[in-house]
This record gives sequence, structure tokens and C-alpha cells, in this order.
Amino acid sequence: MNRRKGKPVSFDAMVKFFMQQYGIPTKKDLDRLVERMDNLEKTIREALSYGRSARSQKTLRKGDKADMTASDLVLAVISGAEAPVGIPDIKEKTGFGDKKIRNIIFRLHKTGAIVRKNRGRYQSV
Repeated sequence: MNRRKGKPVSFDAMVKFFMQQYGIPTKKDLDRLVERMDNLEKTIREALSYGRSARSQKTLRKGDKADMTASDLVLAVISGAEAPVGIPDIKEKTGFGDKKIRNIIFRLHKTGAIVRKNRGRYQSV
């Protein structure tokens, strides 16, 4: 019976090896996770306390329309028109880029605020 010679393996080293091998989180890992969750909860609470997310609070600074968001302005342009309005008309009246207008129109259509009359033409409900 041959006995293996060398340093004996400590219990702590063996536990650490198994924790790493099987992906068991340590107290340090859990503390980091709890800290990240606290930060996320704080951010959510702040966003809810404002009533809107920080992104949708951006307001336009165009004369008397200082309290209108970009979506409100596009909806006002579409609502104010007698006939269905196209993107070039909205772009001319608001000064926004194509991508921004298309994103706003997508959201307004999804919420049911506007309808598509035909390709590229929109009207308020």
C-alpha cells in the first residue's frame, strides 16, 4: 500500500475547489448581486416617482409648445390636418428626422392614437 507523499490538502482549499467546479456562488458574489439589485430598484423608484421615464420627459423648446413631447407634437400635426398626412409633411412641420418620426408613428399606431389610411399616410382617430 503506497501512500502518496506531499502536502495534505486543506479543507478550505477543497471546499473552494468544489464551489468553483460546481458554480456555487460565494458570499462576495451574493453581496455584489444584492448591491446591483438595490441600484436597479432605486432607478425604478426614481423613474416611477417622476411619473414618466427619463427618456419620455424630454420636452421640446419651440415657442408655446414647451410642454409637448415629440410624440405629442407629431400627434398634433396629424390631428390638425384635414386629410391623411405623410412623413414629409410631418418632417417639414416638426423639423424631426425620418427615423425619429417613423419611431413615433410606430408607437402612436401601436397605441391606437392614429390609423394608416394608405401607404405612408396617417390620420388621427
